[in-house]
Amino acid sequence: MQEIINKIDWQKIDLLPVIVQDIQNNEILMMAYMDKQALELSLSTKIAHYFSRSKQRIWKKGESSGHIQKIDSFYIDCDNDTLLIKVVQEGVACHTGRRSCFFTELQSGKINFEVEISTQAHYGVIDTLYHTIQDRKTADPQTSWTAKLLSKGDNTILKKVVEEAGEFSFAYKDNDEKEIVYEAADLTYHVLVALAAKNISPDRVKQELARRFNISGIAEKNSRDG
Repeated sequence: MQEIINKIDWQKIDLLPVIVQDIQNNEILMMAYMDKQALELSLSTKIAHYFSRSKQRIWKKGESSGHIQKIDSFYIDCDNDTLLIKVVQEGVACHTGRRSCFFTELQSGKINFEVEISTQAHYGVIDTLYHTIQDRKTADPQTSWTAKLLSKGDNTILKKVVEEAGEFSFAYKDNDEKEIVYEAADLTYHVLVALAAKNISPDRVKQELARRFNISGIAEKNSRDG
């Protein structure tokens, strides 16, 4: 195990690109990144662990869905800067519910593989919506409101966040429960659009909220004010 880790110059490489291949049919399932700790976990457990750039943390593949990757073997390339792992894939590799993340033909845009599993129940509505917003980045602004909003840039995105926050506040002030829920949903959607525009996963917001459980509200506010 240590021999593989020592081959990598971690002073030059923060994140190691990892190609993931199905051991049974050699299909390329996905591409991800490992930092040193994720590689150590993967080597010791033989279960794939990666470092998520959007979540800014180590994640065990399948931690939400149960679609884990059991690692059969590790290969390092000739430059010692890219890893290939061959895995037994449980369920599907892609968050869209497809077997592989590589399903769109670049030139034609043709979708070559159908969704095999609905992943919404595994990831929850917030994460599913965030991924849907990310997917809309490449959609036609003429047919997708999300794509249109993203294409207009930061000022328009932020204007909508402020607008929806105002409408939520008015609904709250009017004590209209149905409208409060409706406007809260609108506000949540537009905040997720803003996060997606910056490639910031809502998981990082969850991490920040979890961190605050260990700090009193007053102490946390004082730490920011200072």
